[in-house]
Amino acid sequence: MAKYKPQHQRLLFIDRKIQEGGFPNCRSLAEEWEVSSKTIQRDLDYLRYQLGAPLEYSAGERGYYYTEPRYQLPAMDVKESDLFAIYLAEKLLRQYEGTPVYHNLSQVFRKIEDSLPAKTCLGPGSDFSRFSFFSAAQTVIKPGIWQAVFEGLRTLRSLDIDYSVPSATGATTGRRIDPYHGVRFEGDWYVIAYCHLRREIRTFSLARMQAAQLSNVTFTIAPEFDFQAITASHFGVHWSDRLTRVRVRFSKEVAPYIRERIWHESQQISDAADGGLLLELTVSHLFDLKKWLLSWGCQARVLEPAELAEQMAEEARAMARLYA
Repeated sequence: MAKYKPQHQRLLFIDRKIQEGGFPNCRSLAEEWEVSSKTIQRDLDYLRYQLGAPLEYSAGERGYYYTEPRYQLPAMDVKESDLFAIYLAEKLLRQYEGTPVYHNLSQVFRKIEDSLPAKTCLGPGSDFSRFSFFSAAQTVIKPGIWQAVFEGLRTLRSLDIDYSVPSATGATTGRRIDPYHGVRFEGDWYVIAYCHLRREIRTFSLARMQAAQLSNVTFTIAPEFDFQAITASHFGVHWSDRLTRVRVRFSKEVAPYIRERIWHESQQISDAADGGLLLELTVSHLFDLKKWLLSWGCQARVLEPAELAEQMAEEARAMARLYA
């Protein structure tokens, strides 16, 4: 048992041991928790006199027990709604399995579990197995990359990285970056950083980093960097200083799906006479928006801006040639 646990953790441990009915005493509890018997005695006194626990000592069993069999610490009173929230948290945590943060998050969750009662009574219809979550595809991040980037973010130290761009050549360039902000989006981790090679703030995918070395050079975040401001109108993980108004016509076949969600905070929806609709929004980058519009196929037609409409048309022509 690890040493130097807070008193609350010890109280939970003592409470659990007493509920098990083994009549623990100061010596046995102290040996298992690796503290002094005096510390355990103070905890027992606190349970009895401060928390009002029905705690008694059995001379025959040479240990402590509760005179009320169903007693548990007030801090451990967990309602069924609380259990459901905890269950959902565990399911959501599994979406991060295989990512560098999963181990740390699991340890935190285990601490929460250790603080729960050994037994929980759920009413009828509480079968949580009927809830599932499907996570997005995860990118593969090389060992050590995430840790180096996180340390750079935490200590404001520059990173020397080997970065590959998604292209046919797969070219890799060496860069020095100053990491400003970390972002997780659709199964990938990104870092917004000042790039010394390009002399501007850019977004880097951790999955495309072939190597990352933490330097001893510290930096100061540029005063003009405002994460909330630059991402306020984003549609996806890409953003820029340029705002673009977009108008898209959706057919009546997919209009119900568009109406049922908030796709962007700036969106405005108006109905069309044939049952379709017009979606208007203002975004700071078209890359991710274009991918989303392509997923609707011929059910979505870009009306504005002209440059995005032409990009969609060229993509359609290229696909037609591919399948001709």
